[in-house]
Amino acid sequence: MTDSTTVPITTLGVVAHAANDLRVEQISIRAPQLDEAVVQVAFGGVCGSDLHYWTHGAAGESILRAPMLLGHEVVGTVVSVAADGSGPSSGTRVAVHPATPAPGASRYPKDRPNLSPGCTYLGSAAHFPHTEGAFAKYSVLPSRMLRPLPVSLDFRTAAVSEPAAVAWHAVDRAGEVAGRSALVIGCGPIGALVVAVLKRAGASSITAVDVHEFPRRIAAELGATETLDAADSDAIAAVDADVVIECSGNRFGLESAIRGATRGGRIVMLGLLPTGMQPAPLSLVITRELELVGSFRFNSEIDEVLDALADGSLDVGAVVTHVYPAGDALKAFAVAKDSAASGKVLLEF
Repeated sequence: MTDSTTVPITTLGVVAHAANDLRVEQISIRAPQLDEAVVQVAFGGVCGSDLHYWTHGAAGESILRAPMLLGHEVVGTVVSVAADGSGPSSGTRVAVHPATPAPGASRYPKDRPNLSPGCTYLGSAAHFPHTEGAFAKYSVLPSRMLRPLPVSLDFRTAAVSEPAAVAWHAVDRAGEVAGRSALVIGCGPIGALVVAVLKRAGASSITAVDVHEFPRRIAAELGATETLDAADSDAIAAVDADVVIECSGNRFGLESAIRGATRGGRIVMLGLLPTGMQPAPLSLVITRELELVGSFRFNSEIDEVLDALADGSLDVGAVVTHVYPAGDALKAFAVAKDSAASGKVLLEF
């Protein structure tokens, strides 16, 4: 199939200039390299990292040093194919795997490129020059990032495939979950997707914990068999879960995860804790022989996610709560920041 759309010189983009300085503005579309295609973006999901760049000018230790196009959770249609013939043909609807493992002989497990030192991610200020994101009507992307969507999968559902892959990877890190009890701490979009993946994986029970009622309701729609207020420490400790996935990314959530795990259980730490020392009841980890396991991004799981979304075995419908035109990105970001009243917020390009 030949290219069917004339790609303009500029496009609408969502750019973080500094803390509290988010702009929707026209940006230049750079010339593609030989192995890059142009994708007309349909939807982009607002991630916690996007919110951090907007509110703090940094996401963890990744600090903005120049204006940066945000966004890595995107789906769209190929409108100009890679000149070297790689990747999907023009007109193909695609999701995007936003990671680029660093080349070289750095020491890390070769089957886990997410651990590659120097790995870059769309819309990340971890390196300088920054890795530009894809919150733009037209985005130039390496063809190897593009994953054709199954025919039956609509764009809105596919828009959560990237965060769902993060959740899928975390559940994989938990080991066998079929027939086992699970506890999920934090029911933001990632935690809610963890609940959905655990349900698909056959967990016998899923207890979801959050400080707000609204995300707890989303978790219940996605498969949680019980929900608890994060302030109810006694009830959380009584869960006695075989598998715990910590998604809140704060020390109080980690403490709840440790106290809610059964003896000999496994805790997957998915929520990214702040940099530096963190207090935690580690004596319980020792005396209960708990396993603390990290989970970071994902590898090829996005391909499994797309298939599961297409065949209906992974139900994520409840996680998307708001959709805004890309021109209303400031309003969309403000809504996404309010975890008491929103789940996943999408920008429509």
